[in-house]
Amino acid sequence: MTADDLKELDAQLADRSVTRRPTVPALEERLFRPIPCLDHGFVRVVDYMGDDSAVVQAARVSYGKGTKTATDDRGLIRYLMRHRHTTPLEMCELKLHVKLPIFVARQWIRHRTANVNEYSARYSIMDREFYLPRPEDLARQSTNNKQGRGDVLDAETAEDVLRLLRRDHEQAYDTYEKLIDDGLARELARMNLSVGFYTQWYWKVDLHNLLHFLALRIDPHAQYEIRVYGEAIAEAVKAWVPHCWEAFEDYRLRSFNLSGPMLGVVRRMLAGEDVSVANSGLSKREWTELMEAVQPSSSEAGR
Repeated sequence: MTADDLKELDAQLADRSVTRRPTVPALEERLFRPIPCLDHGFVRVVDYMGDDSAVVQAARVSYGKGTKTATDDRGLIRYLMRHRHTTPLEMCELKLHVKLPIFVARQWIRHRTANVNEYSARYSIMDREFYLPRPEDLARQSTNNKQGRGDVLDAETAEDVLRLLRRDHEQAYDTYEKLIDDGLARELARMNLSVGFYTQWYWKVDLHNLLHFLALRIDPHAQYEIRVYGEAIAEAVKAWVPHCWEAFEDYRLRSFNLSGPMLGVVRRMLAGEDVSVANSGLSKREWTELMEAVQPSSSEAGR
């Protein structure tokens, strides 16, 4: 963050407001404080609305008063998550200030269920800040995943790649500055900057759509760079709505949805039938996914 950003942050942290609306002390402590992401990025919570009780309150409006004495808040939230009754989650909202590489922003913006206001290079000058991966994050194209990484580059190759990336980014920014100095309109001068440069935005989203975003972006298969941001946001969500997060972990992150044919295979196995990929009726990929889900991992087997 710049000196002006830090001065503004100090002012925000020093300010105290009195409110009648529900607040969450654990999230209040995190308000405005940037969580570092990658080499120059960050995520910070700038505002929020609602908490676990707001989800319960919204659910009871539609379910009727009878649930109030029959179900505690945690139990009701778990019921909602388990049965995918997600409308009450939309009563909570989170507003984030995010600084991120442009290519990460282009992945992120595919989630079209939020309100976004991005830094405009038509009005403002872009900073000389671009993303350079750590050497251990530089990898070859995966041979079995068209959109993933494979083996990590050796040290010499990684050093050469970083040198080329730094050279191209610095040259691009030098050209950008020269075009600005020559009087070219900012909206045109920006066009030679690569997607490795940093942008910023405010991103406001309700809890239902935020959890969907996190289910995809903290998954081990997600691109590392956006996963870093997802994991930072997840820490804030845990502090904000702990009961919702617990249910989300149990019924989304650590669960597996069975298709009809998959369920049929499991039932045949439970009945003692010898089922293999050849007689399962599943595709090879679907069979592999099922086996990975129902068989204990090496870490679980060692317990």
